[in-house]
Amino acid sequence: MLMFVLIGVLFVLIGIAGLQFTYLFYFDRIDRERKKYIHDLENRSRILAERLETAERRAEEQDKMLSDAGINGEVWADVIEDR
Repeated sequence: MLMFVLIGVLFVLIGIAGLQFTYLFYFDRIDRERKKYIHDLENRSRILAERLETAERRAEEQDKMLSDAGINGEVWADVIEDR
């Protein structure tokens, strides 16, 4: 009888170890997916930062062109409003 109880306890412990390995592999996969997601976010952030710098340069160039042409902000607002 004691032998059957010990075999039962052995199977329970094997089941618990298998469950722990399953969770270990699951969390490892989740960790890899999160690292990949963070890497993708960093790439998108870099691209968006470059686009923002380009847009800011273009805005500065346009402001400089307007100031060189003698058009200030109020006059430019009136021109836009007339259209």
